[in-house]
Amino acid sequence: MSQTVIIKSNKYGINLILDPKTPFEELLTAVVEKFKESEKFFQNSRLGISFEGRKLTEEEEYRLIEAITGNTSIEILCVVDGDEEHAERMRRQVEAYCDAIEEQYAKGTGTGSQAEFYKGTLRSGQVLESEASITILGDVNPGAKVISGGNIIVLGALKGNAHAGAYGNQQCFIVALEMEPIQIQIGELIAKSPDKQKTKKRLIKREKETNEELQIAVARDGSIYIEPVTRKILNGI
Repeated sequence: MSQTVIIKSNKYGINLILDPKTPFEELLTAVVEKFKESEKFFQNSRLGISFEGRKLTEEEEYRLIEAITGNTSIEILCVVDGDEEHAERMRRQVEAYCDAIEEQYAKGTGTGSQAEFYKGTLRSGQVLESEASITILGDVNPGAKVISGGNIIVLGALKGNAHAGAYGNQQCFIVALEMEPIQIQIGELIAKSPDKQKTKKRLIKREKETNEELQIAVARDGSIYIEPVTRKILNGI
């Protein structure tokens, strides 16, 4: 008889194999029990996660992640597919994310010495606001908004609105795994996606944008530029 929940490690984090026939509420309980059993192994880990074995809705994925992070010390950085190509991509993304955070704190580009963390997806109508820098472990859906006095880092898709440097700091930046915002603002500079463009300012993308690496939005020369995250880019902020 197959197990209800199986945890497998991979290059970027963990792959959660779920029984397709178990009712979801029972599955949720089984996942919590499984991770509690493995707490010593995964203690204080920061991981990417993938799901296998059954098709999950966005809400079910959200509830599973909330159950894991709410009952353990694990931080789920983002959700990816479980194949080898995506595993390697996530490894690069997580490494780049950690480098970006280290550079951010070392240089003091935010308004404070610590960033606030939000776990979960921001849905349409939700607003997340902070005087400090914000790191979101999830997506920002269309219709949602993030306002930060410092930097904004989205370990997921940014498809809503984001305002970094809300108190006028144009040296702040916005980072996302998938950068498709309706509108972003850095300091007083506002820009919209090209297909929603109605103002003179616009997003200028350096190189072909893909989902294979973190993207960073910075203000420069009166425009907002989107570029792949590199140490060179961060050193120039």
